[in-house]
Amino acid sequence: MISQGIITAAGLGTRMLPISKEIPKEMLPVPFNGELKPIVQVIFEQLYDNGVKDFIFVVSKNKRVIEDYFTPDYDFVNYLEFKGKIEQSRGLKQFYRKIEKSNLAFVNQHEPKGFGDAVLRAEPYANQEFLVAAADTIVKDFKLEEMNVNSFLVTKVDDPRSYGVVTMNGNRVADVEEKPKVPKSNLIIVPYYVFDRRIFTSLKSVDYKDELQLTCGIKKLIRDGVEFTAVEVSQVYDLGNFKGYVEYVKSGI
Repeated sequence: MISQGIITAAGLGTRMLPISKEIPKEMLPVPFNGELKPIVQVIFEQLYDNGVKDFIFVVSKNKRVIEDYFTPDYDFVNYLEFKGKIEQSRGLKQFYRKIEKSNLAFVNQHEPKGFGDAVLRAEPYANQEFLVAAADTIVKDFKLEEMNVNSFLVTKVDDPRSYGVVTMNGNRVADVEEKPKVPKSNLIIVPYYVFDRRIFTSLKSVDYKDELQLTCGIKKLIRDGVEFTAVEVSQVYDLGNFKGYVEYVKSGI
């Protein structure tokens, strides 16, 4: 059973400018189960409900607000109760209980060097097997139990050129390619992965210029004979861009 999750939240968020200049995109509010919550809280709670209790958040120097948000503030809870705002205090207390039953660590990505580099920042603290999730993508009804070690989620889109594209050989992943100009399929990676520690060795062996992509590390492992599988999902919301954010809010989840 996978009990550790690495949540990456260090990107610049340029697709959500100008609001992401001051507010991390991962902290933007979305409706969820009748409450307005930051995106990263929704993802944390989904993983928690799937049995993940050890969390590593990869953040940048401009995203300390995420660490502050995940620090329980019972003085505020007591103030709400004193003012008779019982429903609001109840929601916060439920969130804080989940935090207190978890182990949380925050590590820093010093420069925006890509998704793969963000995952590498967590290497010293990672278990033998762990989940990686991007803090700007929500998968409705996410089920970790459907994923094996060395697997990731996929979904079909009309235009896959801006994503990591997947080609399959039966139930096995045959290849992955980051943002190809001529995609070989319309199946793309949804940034929820389960890895073992070989991904770190693979990422460190990738030769790159500006950004280290996680897709490159996966591609090398596949070429080295590591078998990857994919789990297809349908209700995926990329909240790191305006269109996806609006689509999610309109869905009223």
